[in-house]
Amino acid sequence: MGTLSPLLTVMTDVAGRAGRALNRDFRDVEHLQVSKKGPSDFVSIADHKAEEIIYERLNEARPGYGFLMEERGIAEGTDKSHRWIVDPLDGTLNFLHGMPHFAVSIALERDGELVAGVVYNPATDEMFHAEKGRGAWLADRRLRVSGRKHFDESVIATGMPWSGRKGHAQFLTELHKVMPHTAGIRRMGSAALDLAWVAAGRYDGFWERNLKSWDIAAGIVLVKEAGGWVAELDDQPDILETGNIVAGNEAIQAELKNRLTA
Repeated sequence: MGTLSPLLTVMTDVAGRAGRALNRDFRDVEHLQVSKKGPSDFVSIADHKAEEIIYERLNEARPGYGFLMEERGIAEGTDKSHRWIVDPLDGTLNFLHGMPHFAVSIALERDGELVAGVVYNPATDEMFHAEKGRGAWLADRRLRVSGRKHFDESVIATGMPWSGRKGHAQFLTELHKVMPHTAGIRRMGSAALDLAWVAAGRYDGFWERNLKSWDIAAGIVLVKEAGGWVAELDDQPDILETGNIVAGNEAIQAELKNRLTA
Protein backbone atom coordinates (compact mmCIF):
# COMPACT_ATOMS: atom_id res chain seq x y z
CA MET A 1 0.00 0.00 0.00
CA GLY A 2 1.71 3.16 -1.15
CA THR A 3 0.27 5.59 1.33
CA LEU A 4 -2.20 5.32 4.18
CA SER A 5 -5.45 7.23 3.88
CA PRO A 6 -5.82 10.21 6.23
CA LEU A 7 -8.17 8.10 8.37
CA LEU A 8 -5.79 5.16 8.72
CA THR A 9 -2.89 7.53 9.27
CA VAL A 10 -4.71 8.84 12.33
CA MET A 11 -5.73 5.40 13.56
CA THR A 12 -2.32 3.75 13.18
CA ASP A 13 -0.58 6.74 14.77
CA VAL A 14 -2.90 6.63 17.78
CA ALA A 15 -2.60 2.84 18.12
CA GLY A 16 1.18 3.18 17.97
CA ARG A 17 1.25 5.83 20.69
CA ALA A 18 -0.96 3.76 22.99
CA GLY A 19 1.07 0.65 22.21
CA ARG A 20 4.35 2.32 23.10
CA ALA A 21 2.90 3.30 26.47
CA LEU A 22 1.78 -0.30 27.03
CA ASN A 23 5.22 -1.58 26.08
CA ARG A 24 6.89 0.60 28.70
CA ASP A 25 4.66 -0.88 31.38
CA PHE A 26 5.01 -4.38 29.92
CA ARG A 27 8.75 -4.28 30.51
CA ASP A 28 8.07 -3.58 34.19
CA VAL A 29 4.87 -5.59 34.52
CA GLU A 30 5.75 -7.19 37.89
CA HIS A 31 5.57 -3.75 39.52
CA LEU A 32 2.34 -2.67 37.80
CA GLN A 33 -0.53 -1.75 40.11
CA VAL A 34 -3.54 -3.90 39.38
CA SER A 35 -7.09 -3.93 40.70
CA LYS A 36 -9.40 -6.91 40.31
CA LYS A 37 -12.78 -6.26 38.66
CA GLY A 38 -14.09 -9.82 38.86
CA PRO A 39 -13.15 -13.46 38.33
CA SER A 40 -10.30 -13.61 35.83
CA ASP A 41 -11.08 -10.02 34.81
CA PHE A 42 -8.46 -7.39 35.59
CA VAL A 43 -7.88 -3.76 34.84
CA SER A 44 -4.49 -2.15 35.15
CA ILE A 45 -3.08 1.34 35.26
CA ALA A 46 -1.56 0.59 31.87
CA ASP A 47 -5.01 -0.18 30.45
CA HIS A 48 -6.42 3.14 31.63
CA LYS A 49 -3.36 5.06 30.46
CA ALA A 50 -3.59 3.59 26.96
CA GLU A 51 -7.30 4.34 26.75
CA GLU A 52 -6.73 7.94 27.80
CA ILE A 53 -4.10 8.38 25.08
CA ILE A 54 -6.48 6.96 22.49
CA TYR A 55 -9.41 9.08 23.64
CA GLU A 56 -7.47 12.32 23.68
CA ARG A 57 -5.73 11.77 20.34
CA LEU A 58 -8.81 10.60 18.45
CA ASN A 59 -10.90 13.39 19.93
CA GLU A 60 -8.31 15.88 18.78
CA ALA A 61 -8.06 14.39 15.30
CA ARG A 62 -11.79 13.93 14.72
CA PRO A 63 -13.71 16.30 17.01
CA GLY A 64 -17.30 15.31 17.64
CA TYR A 65 -17.00 11.59 16.92
CA GLY A 66 -18.59 9.36 19.55
CA PHE A 67 -16.83 6.60 21.47
CA LEU A 68 -17.54 3.12 22.77
CA MET A 69 -14.60 2.12 24.96
CA GLU A 70 -14.00 -0.82 27.29
CA GLU A 71 -13.19 1.20 30.41
CA ARG A 72 -14.75 4.62 29.69
CA GLY A 73 -17.95 3.21 28.22
CA ILE A 74 -20.13 5.28 25.87
CA ALA A 75 -19.22 8.89 25.14
CA GLU A 76 -21.75 10.58 22.89
CA GLY A 77 -20.39 12.91 20.23
CA THR A 78 -21.95 15.77 18.31
CA ASP A 79 -21.32 13.83 15.09
CA LYS A 80 -23.96 11.10 15.26
CA SER A 81 -22.73 9.34 12.11
CA HIS A 82 -19.32 8.31 13.46
CA ARG A 83 -18.28 6.25 16.46
CA TRP A 84 -14.92 4.88 17.54
CA ILE A 85 -15.00 1.38 19.08
CA VAL A 86 -11.90 0.91 21.22
CA ASP A 87 -10.20 -1.74 23.30
CA PRO A 88 -6.98 -0.23 24.66
CA LEU A 89 -5.63 -3.58 25.83
CA ASP A 90 -7.09 -6.79 24.48
CA GLY A 91 -5.36 -9.73 26.17
CA THR A 92 -4.98 -8.15 29.59
CA LEU A 93 -4.28 -11.47 31.31
CA ASN A 94 -1.46 -12.21 28.87
CA PHE A 95 -0.06 -8.73 29.48
CA LEU A 96 -0.14 -9.14 33.25
CA HIS A 97 1.68 -12.48 33.02
CA GLY A 98 4.43 -11.16 30.77
CA MET A 99 3.17 -12.93 27.63
CA PRO A 100 3.81 -10.85 24.48
CA HIS A 101 0.41 -11.50 22.92
CA PHE A 102 -1.89 -8.51 23.47
CA ALA A 103 -3.17 -5.68 21.33
CA VAL A 104 -4.62 -2.23 20.93
CA SER A 105 -7.82 -2.43 18.88
CA ILE A 106 -9.49 0.59 17.24
CA ALA A 107 -12.42 0.50 14.81
CA LEU A 108 -14.51 3.20 13.19
CA GLU A 109 -18.22 2.80 12.66
CA ARG A 110 -19.96 5.09 10.15
CA ASP A 111 -23.75 5.17 10.09
CA GLY A 112 -23.82 1.77 11.76
CA GLU A 113 -21.29 0.15 9.40
CA LEU A 114 -17.74 -0.80 10.33
CA VAL A 115 -15.47 0.95 7.84
CA ALA A 116 -11.94 0.81 9.29
CA GLY A 117 -9.97 -1.18 11.82
CA VAL A 118 -6.52 -1.31 13.36
CA VAL A 119 -5.11 -4.06 15.59
CA TYR A 120 -1.62 -3.43 16.93
CA ASN A 121 0.56 -5.78 18.98
CA PRO A 122 3.20 -3.51 20.51
CA ALA A 123 5.26 -6.43 21.83
CA THR A 124 5.93 -7.65 18.27
CA ASP A 125 5.42 -4.28 16.54
CA GLU A 126 2.83 -5.77 14.17
CA MET A 127 0.33 -3.18 12.91
CA PHE A 128 -2.66 -4.76 11.16
CA HIS A 129 -4.91 -2.24 9.43
CA ALA A 130 -7.82 -2.22 7.01
CA GLU A 131 -10.30 0.17 5.48
CA LYS A 132 -13.43 -0.67 3.53
CA GLY A 133 -12.58 -1.07 -0.15
CA ARG A 134 -8.83 -0.63 0.41
CA GLY A 135 -7.83 -4.10 1.58
CA ALA A 136 -6.19 -5.41 4.75
CA TRP A 137 -2.50 -4.92 5.45
CA LEU A 138 0.27 -5.80 7.86
CA ALA A 139 2.51 -2.76 7.58
CA ASP A 140 3.00 -2.60 3.78
CA ARG A 141 2.12 -6.24 3.03
CA ARG A 142 -1.30 -7.05 1.60
CA LEU A 143 -3.15 -9.69 3.62
CA ARG A 144 -5.25 -12.57 2.35
CA VAL A 145 -7.07 -15.19 4.37
CA SER A 146 -5.88 -18.79 4.23
CA GLY A 147 -6.47 -20.72 1.04
CA ARG A 148 -7.02 -24.07 2.75
CA LYS A 149 -10.18 -25.91 1.79
CA HIS A 150 -9.94 -29.07 3.88
CA PHE A 151 -11.19 -28.78 7.44
CA ASP A 152 -8.95 -31.57 8.69
CA GLU A 153 -5.90 -29.51 7.64
CA SER A 154 -7.08 -26.33 9.33
CA VAL A 155 -5.95 -24.62 12.52
CA ILE A 156 -8.85 -22.97 14.33
CA ALA A 157 -8.64 -20.33 17.03
CA THR A 158 -11.15 -19.82 19.80
CA GLY A 159 -11.68 -18.31 23.22
CA MET A 160 -12.74 -20.19 26.33
CA PRO A 161 -14.87 -18.79 29.15
CA TRP A 162 -13.58 -19.83 32.54
CA SER A 163 -15.44 -22.48 34.52
CA GLY A 164 -18.50 -21.01 36.18
CA ARG A 165 -18.85 -18.16 33.70
CA LYS A 166 -21.58 -17.81 31.11
CA GLY A 167 -21.16 -20.19 28.20
CA HIS A 168 -18.53 -22.50 29.66
CA ALA A 169 -20.58 -25.69 29.26
CA GLN A 170 -21.67 -24.68 25.77
CA PHE A 171 -18.05 -24.04 24.81
CA LEU A 172 -17.01 -27.55 25.89
CA THR A 173 -19.81 -29.02 23.78
CA GLU A 174 -18.75 -26.96 20.78
CA LEU A 175 -15.09 -27.83 21.28
CA HIS A 176 -15.91 -31.53 21.08
CA LYS A 177 -17.85 -30.89 17.86
CA VAL A 178 -14.89 -29.17 16.20
CA MET A 179 -11.57 -30.33 17.65
CA PRO A 180 -11.47 -33.96 16.40
CA HIS A 181 -11.93 -32.77 12.81
CA THR A 182 -9.13 -30.17 12.68
CA ALA A 183 -5.34 -30.13 12.58
CA GLY A 184 -5.40 -28.17 15.83
CA ILE A 185 -7.19 -25.72 18.11
CA ARG A 186 -5.48 -22.63 19.54
CA ARG A 187 -6.59 -20.49 22.48
CA MET A 188 -4.23 -17.49 22.68
CA GLY A 189 -6.25 -15.03 24.78
CA SER A 190 -6.86 -12.08 22.45
CA ALA A 191 -9.87 -12.09 20.13
CA ALA A 192 -8.60 -8.98 18.32
CA LEU A 193 -5.35 -10.73 17.42
CA ASP A 194 -7.18 -13.98 16.63
CA LEU A 195 -9.15 -12.15 13.94
CA ALA A 196 -6.07 -10.30 12.70
CA TRP A 197 -4.32 -13.67 12.36
CA VAL A 198 -7.30 -15.06 10.41
CA ALA A 199 -6.92 -12.07 8.06
CA ALA A 200 -3.20 -12.86 7.75
CA GLY A 201 -3.85 -16.54 6.97
CA ARG A 202 -2.13 -17.76 10.13
CA TYR A 203 -5.40 -19.22 11.38
CA ASP A 204 -7.91 -20.80 9.03
CA GLY A 205 -10.89 -19.96 11.20
CA PHE A 206 -12.06 -18.55 14.52
CA TRP A 207 -15.13 -18.74 16.71
CA GLU A 208 -16.12 -17.43 20.09
CA ARG A 209 -19.27 -16.42 21.95
CA ASN A 210 -20.26 -13.57 24.24
CA LEU A 211 -17.51 -11.20 23.19
CA LYS A 212 -17.81 -7.43 23.49
CA SER A 213 -18.03 -5.19 20.44
CA TRP A 214 -14.62 -3.67 21.16
CA ASP A 215 -13.07 -7.18 21.10
CA ILE A 216 -14.11 -7.86 17.52
CA ALA A 217 -14.99 -4.64 15.66
CA ALA A 218 -11.55 -3.92 14.18
CA GLY A 219 -10.91 -7.60 13.48
CA ILE A 220 -14.15 -7.92 11.50
CA VAL A 221 -12.96 -5.22 9.10
CA LEU A 222 -9.58 -6.93 8.76
CA VAL A 223 -11.05 -10.34 7.93
CA LYS A 224 -13.56 -8.99 5.41
CA GLU A 225 -10.97 -6.84 3.65
CA ALA A 226 -8.62 -9.84 3.49
CA GLY A 227 -11.29 -11.73 1.54
CA GLY A 228 -12.68 -13.64 4.50
CA TRP A 229 -16.18 -14.30 5.76
CA VAL A 230 -17.64 -13.26 9.12
CA ALA A 231 -21.02 -14.31 10.49
CA GLU A 232 -23.09 -14.26 13.65
CA LEU A 233 -23.09 -17.83 14.95
CA ASP A 234 -26.84 -18.04 15.51
CA ASP A 235 -27.84 -15.86 12.54
CA GLN A 236 -28.82 -12.96 14.75
CA PRO A 237 -28.88 -9.55 13.01
CA ASP A 238 -26.27 -7.72 15.10
CA ILE A 239 -22.96 -9.47 15.67
CA LEU A 240 -21.63 -6.55 17.74
CA GLU A 241 -24.61 -6.88 20.06
CA THR A 242 -24.39 -10.65 20.65
CA GLY A 243 -20.61 -11.07 20.33
CA ASN A 244 -21.13 -14.55 18.85
CA ILE A 245 -18.74 -14.74 15.91
CA VAL A 246 -17.42 -17.25 13.39
CA ALA A 247 -14.84 -16.22 10.80
CA GLY A 248 -12.48 -17.66 8.23
CA ASN A 249 -12.09 -18.19 4.52
CA GLU A 250 -15.28 -19.10 2.68
CA ALA A 251 -14.93 -22.87 2.88
CA ILE A 252 -13.59 -23.20 6.41
CA GLN A 253 -15.95 -20.61 7.89
CA ALA A 254 -18.97 -22.37 6.39
CA GLU A 255 -17.96 -25.80 7.69
CA LEU A 256 -16.98 -24.42 11.10
CA LYS A 257 -20.37 -22.73 11.45
CA ASN A 258 -22.18 -25.88 10.37
CA ARG A 259 -20.32 -28.03 12.88
CA LEU A 260 -20.90 -25.57 15.71
CA THR A 261 -24.63 -25.25 15.12
CA ALA A 262 -25.38 -28.86 14.17
